[in-house]
Amino acid sequence: MPDPSSPTTADVVVIGGGLMGRSSAWRLAAAGLEVVLVAGEPAAAASNVAAGMLAPVTETTFTEELLLGLNLASMERYPAFAAEVSEASGLPSGLRSGPTISVASNADDAARLGQLADYLSRLGLESTRLTSREARQWEPLLAPTIRGGLLVPGDTSCDNRQLLAALEVAGNRAGVRSVPGFVHHVASVGDRVSGVVLADGLTVGAPVVVVANGAWAGQLTGIPALPVRPVKGQILRLDPGRMPQPGIVVRAFTRGTEIYLVPRDSGHELVVGATVEELGFDRRMTAGGVYELLRDARLTIPMSAEYVLAETSVGFRPGTPDNAPILGRGALDGLVLAAGHHRNGVLLTPVTADVVAELVLHDRLLEVAEPFGLERFYPGRSDRSAVGTGSEIPGGRT
Repeated sequence: MPDPSSPTTADVVVIGGGLMGRSSAWRLAAAGLEVVLVAGEPAAAASNVAAGMLAPVTETTFTEELLLGLNLASMERYPAFAAEVSEASGLPSGLRSGPTISVASNADDAARLGQLADYLSRLGLESTRLTSREARQWEPLLAPTIRGGLLVPGDTSCDNRQLLAALEVAGNRAGVRSVPGFVHHVASVGDRVSGVVLADGLTVGAPVVVVANGAWAGQLTGIPALPVRPVKGQILRLDPGRMPQPGIVVRAFTRGTEIYLVPRDSGHELVVGATVEELGFDRRMTAGGVYELLRDARLTIPMSAEYVLAETSVGFRPGTPDNAPILGRGALDGLVLAAGHHRNGVLLTPVTADVVAELVLHDRLLEVAEPFGLERFYPGRSDRSAVGTGSEIPGGRT
């Protein structure tokens, strides 16, 4: 039964209790709006499970130059954003300083790393090629067998769990009202949203609805089909105990696969990830997934085999057909989209919050977000015609 004490109206309803939802809700409430946030399932969201890499350069691929601009814009915002979150919450935001080092395990991996270095050079992005000896001077725990490295001074990491906790407190202090549960349906009257209906039947009325529920965005009804699917990731957290841990983020090409090892300032957590599996909302942690992550971590940093396996987790990246987020106006008046961030969710938190706030408060889309509207998946079609079932997803979602 719906809780009779739950809020029934607001200026804005934000769907999603991860980084996108929390940061957007905080910005809007701090601006004076009455905001209700429907939390969904934060424990399984990518925001809670992720390693928190801020890697616009080392994660650049040959087909995602447009996304690179958005990533760099968000990275530029991060120091001020993190400081503001800490001030508003009284908690650490989790931001660390760089650099990040990418390394190669064998000759084929070294060739691949060399291609990345050439590509970054053509784009004018800062990086430095390293010999094996030079790489181990930067990170002494690296295996002596690595073939070479690439140092990227601007890439770093953020403890996503610390950031998420700080954003929740900052939002609460600003007046965000959080409601547990899942949004099942976005209600509308004519061509304008009128609120949301939760799975338990609770209705919250609002003239603005922000869709920021990650991998679950594709399940909403009442709005045009969102091409967002869950991309499963298995990830580990190791505890070095009294043993040394890496001092910087390490990414590695290991026999054709990729792995990352992300240290935390506490000295008691090294995040190792992550698998990439197109298995829907499959929550199983598999022996093979754990084995492969531990194997590749050991090939990169041999000492990691002596660390305690402290946690195994499964999370769901919100994937889209082009691996880029969906930002901007929805087909219905009052509908704002902030979904589909795939592997860049932690990185894109500051710019996404700015995009949402600018749209809701000033009805203006930031220029940096213009290439990432929903309409890119439906050329020549009026999105209003798709309102209803949440079907007809490009890219084959079922």
